[in-house]
Amino acid sequence: MYKLLIVDDEPQILEGMKRTLDWEKYGFGRIETSETYEGAISKAVELIPDLAIFDVCIGKQRGYDAIHKLNELRLPSKYIIMSGYGEFQYALEAIRCGAKDYLLKPVDRAKLQHLVERIIVEDLNGTVEGADRDDLDRDPVLGVRYDSLSKLTNRILLIVKAEYAQNLSLKSVAERFRMNGTYLGQLFLKETHRKFSEYLMAYRMLRARERIQTTDEKIVSIALSVGYPNLNYFYSHFHAYFGKSPSDLRRKE
Repeated sequence: MYKLLIVDDEPQILEGMKRTLDWEKYGFGRIETSETYEGAISKAVELIPDLAIFDVCIGKQRGYDAIHKLNELRLPSKYIIMSGYGEFQYALEAIRCGAKDYLLKPVDRAKLQHLVERIIVEDLNGTVEGADRDDLDRDPVLGVRYDSLSKLTNRILLIVKAEYAQNLSLKSVAERFRMNGTYLGQLFLKETHRKFSEYLMAYRMLRARERIQTTDEKIVSIALSVGYPNLNYFYSHFHAYFGKSPSDLRRKE
C-alpha cells in the first residue's frame, strides 16, 4: 500500500485534496496532512511517503524549499507542487527541486488523476488496474460513456464544458450549428433525457461544488466563475440541486 502526504496551510484545501480522487483505489492506504513547513518535514521523515503533494506557499515559507530539504535527506518520495499562482518562477523552482509536475489551483481532477497514474506506473513500478479509469470516459452529469452518445451531442457537451462560465443558452448553441433551437433541444432531450438548461445547470453545480470543496474562494466569486452573476439565483439552484446551501456544504466538509 502506498503512503501519501498532502501539505497546505489551508485546512479546506487539505480536505478537498483528500476527496479529489478515490486514493484507496490507487493503493494509497495511508494519507497524512500538514499545515506547516516544520510539520511537513517531520511527517515526511516519519512517514516516508511514496507521493507528497506540496502547496508552493506554506505560510511564509515555500514548498519547494521543503522538497529540497527532503531531497538532501535522501527520501525516495515523488513530489507534486500545486499553487494558486501561475508565476513562472514558481514553476521553475518546482522543476529544480525535481517535482513531477506543477498544478494550478483549483486542481483539475482529470489532470491530477493522469499525473498520479503516471507516477504509479513510471516511478512506483505499480499498476492502475484497480483505479476507476472509466470515470474520465463518462459524462459527470449523465453518467454515461461519451462513446455511447452521438457526435452532435458530444459537441454540445464539449461546448458546455468549455463555456459554462459564460452566458450560454440553447439558442446560442443552435446558432453555431445553424439549426433550429427547438429541434436541437428535442434531439438533446431524446438522447440525454435532460433538457439543455437542466444539463447546463447541473454541470455548473458540479463545478461550483468542486471549487467550494477545494478552495477558500468567496461564494460570490465561485458563483460568477460558473456563470451566475446573480448570487440569489445561484443559491436557489445550488440548494435545489444539493439540498443544502454552499456555506453548509463548506462547513460540513
